[in-house]
Amino acid sequence: MNAISNFFDLLLGLEVQPKDLTFVQISLRGIIVFLATLVMVRLGHKRSLARKTAFDAVLIVILASVLARAINGNAPFLGTLGCGVVLVLLHRLFAFIAYHSHWFGCLIKGEAEVIVENGQMILPVMQRNHISKHDLEEDLRLEARTESLSKVGVGRVERSGDISFIEQGD
Repeated sequence: MNAISNFFDLLLGLEVQPKDLTFVQISLRGIIVFLATLVMVRLGHKRSLARKTAFDAVLIVILASVLARAINGNAPFLGTLGCGVVLVLLHRLFAFIAYHSHWFGCLIKGEAEVIVENGQMILPVMQRNHISKHDLEEDLRLEARTESLSKVGVGRVERSGDISFIEQGD
């Protein structure tokens, strides 16, 4: 068993200072971290990449930062992979709680806000969300396929930051 441990220590440079890691050791670490991250993202479910909420972006940024340290040797290899798993599980736990608690979901994901109502811009809400008239017009063209705000019944800045539009009823 000790021989296997010594082999992996040597192969991955587990006992080596970061500056002394070889190209092969860094490459093997990268491959292992890549595969482990794939498993973690699958464990975390599709939503962590599909949604664009701050809640989901935080996971991706921190996970990338933490796991990069495992590749370059600035943190213990196995401990860093374990930390990645813990972060993904924490994200999953928070998503579960948010599913069951509207209050908690609003706390960590935010809330959608109405920025257009009956063809009229709601300027204070747009200002609070840093959405200019030109930003709104661009999304109106791209998402609603129109240049006429008068056709919009409701426009919302969603929790993801995307703007959605619902046509006015006749």
